[in-house]
Amino acid sequence: MNILAVDTSLGACSVALVNDERVLAHAFEVMARGHAEALAPMVEAAMKQADWEFANLQRLAVTTGPGTFTGQRVGLAFMRAMRIALGIPLVGVTTLSAMAEQAMAETGAGIAVGVHDARRDEVYLEIAGSVQLPPCLLPFAAAIERLAELAAPFALAGTAAERAHQHLPASVLSHVRQPDALWVARLARSLTPAHEPPRPLYLRPPDAKLPAQR
Repeated sequence: MNILAVDTSLGACSVALVNDERVLAHAFEVMARGHAEALAPMVEAAMKQADWEFANLQRLAVTTGPGTFTGQRVGLAFMRAMRIALGIPLVGVTTLSAMAEQAMAETGAGIAVGVHDARRDEVYLEIAGSVQLPPCLLPFAAAIERLAELAAPFALAGTAAERAHQHLPASVLSHVRQPDALWVARLARSLTPAHEPPRPLYLRPPDAKLPAQR
C-alpha cells in the first residue's frame, strides 16, 4: 500500500512516503513553529524524491494530537484537503502512539509509553504494546503512579520521558522525543479508515471561555 503520512502536531514537522515496508522518502525537521510554511514544500520534495505522482497514493495518514492547537490543525487541514482532492482514505494516528511504536522498535520492549509535557505539571500519556491505555491527561505524579504498576520493563518516549525515567527504575529511556511521520505511516497500514475524516484530539479544554449570557 502506498501511504503518505505527515506530522505537525508538536515540536517537529515530518513527512514520509512508504510502499508497504519500503521507505520511499522521509524528512524530519525539529521546529517550534513554522509548520504551515514547511509542510507543503516537504511533501512536494518527498514526492519528487520517490519520483511519484499523487495519483499513485492509496492512503493518507496524519497525527491528530495531542499537540499544540495550531500544529494539530496545520496537518489535519492539509491532509483533509488532500483527501478530498485525491478521493482516497485518510486515517488519524495519535502523536503518543507514533512515539510509543518507534520506542518499541528502538528498544525491543513489548510495552512503550508516550509521555508528553502538557505544562502545569501535567502530562499527556498513552501506553501501547502488550498493555494499553488510551490517550489521557494526568498530573505528573498520577502518571508516575500509573506507570509504576506496569509489571514488565517498558520504554519511554516523548518530551517528558527523561523526567519520568528518573522516577521509574523499570523503564527504558528511548531517544524518541517527537512523533515522526514514518511511524505514523507504519501504524496507518493496519488501521481501518473511518467514513468521516479524523478530527483533532484535544485532551484539555480551551483556556478561553465564552462570556456567560446575562
